[in-house]
Amino acid sequence: MSEPMLYRRRFIPEELIHLKDDIILVLEPDLIITTWNTLHPRKDIARGISAFYLDKGFKVSKVFNKENQIVYWYCDIIQVKKDDEKNTVIIEDLLIDLILYEDGGLRIIDLDELADALDRKLISQEEATYALKTVNSLLQIIYSGHFYTLQEPINQAELL
Repeated sequence: MSEPMLYRRRFIPEELIHLKDDIILVLEPDLIITTWNTLHPRKDIARGISAFYLDKGFKVSKVFNKENQIVYWYCDIIQVKKDDEKNTVIIEDLLIDLILYEDGGLRIIDLDELADALDRKLISQEEATYALKTVNSLLQIIYSGHFYTLQEPINQAELL
């Protein structure tokens, strides 16, 4: 399997970005793991390692600051659009995000953006329903103490 071109589509703000600088560490049918630096300089974070769980509908990222310390684990709810002929994978951000802090804290953010996107018809009712069901699935993994199963592939890829 040759490396696909990865893209990130956001609905708010509307943008499609070619993730040309991301380095693919793992490429499997239902899992892509990349390492990346922030697209724009930030004070709080500098880089990360992300696992795109294509079959589950979420991206889990281990995010680091400039001192190479873990800041948090960041989870995006996504949908995937593959084009085998063009060898592209478009990761669409369905707006709902979860942040897991090293102290065990958890935040769910951007639910208002999902509502705005739905009101503005940027996403369909089916996509919004999918996003809500997917975030529920991710929360079940977290609350049951099995989030480590999503972290392990990232931690292993970090050693490559």
